[in-house]
Amino acid sequence: MLITTMAFASLAFAHTATADEVLSARLGAVLGQERQALGIVPDTRLSTLTAIPDNARRKVVPADGDAVLSEAYLSSMTAPKGNKEWECLADALYFEARGEAVQGIFAVGEVILNRVDSAEYPDTVCGVVHQGTGRKFACQFTWTCDNASDSIGNPAAFARVGKVAKLLIDGLPRRLTQGATHYHTKAVHPSWASRFPRTASIGAHLFYKQPTRSASN
Repeated sequence: MLITTMAFASLAFAHTATADEVLSARLGAVLGQERQALGIVPDTRLSTLTAIPDNARRKVVPADGDAVLSEAYLSSMTAPKGNKEWECLADALYFEARGEAVQGIFAVGEVILNRVDSAEYPDTVCGVVHQGTGRKFACQFTWTCDNASDSIGNPAAFARVGKVAKLLIDGLPRRLTQGATHYHTKAVHPSWASRFPRTASIGAHLFYKQPTRSASN
């Protein structure tokens, strides 16, 4: 029987190589085949297949929601950074609720995100926060139309509310205001307050849920 040079070399390797070397050679062959297969997949398709889902990128919020709603938990967090939606929410919390206790800040944030989820309002945080900005008597949040400076004068307070904004953006359950879409300070009484059901009283604010159009008809 004739044995080719290549076959002879393979037999010689099998007799002289250690078990680890044989295993390494076999793994190398398999990986080489995988690399060859991946080489024919278009880059755009490969990016889609290997992309990390958005929900996997999110920071996992502790299951104990009550523990999160505390100064101790906020103090344990590093100052976050985020996208434009986070920035709009953090700005709103800074100008609307930075003097509140932790639950008061979360409650105001809930109202903004509840509006995002409502068909009655814009479907982005920035759209909700700046709805009506620049139009007389049309702005939804006082700080966007009071002609005062919107610069951040207290970085520590902004870092604090920024943590609340990050937790809410990342999906912390909204359990404080029972779906509220409106709030006002206890020092005033807007006309809509007598028409909307009150859902909560937290800190300096009273909270209300606007009935949907179908429910009010």
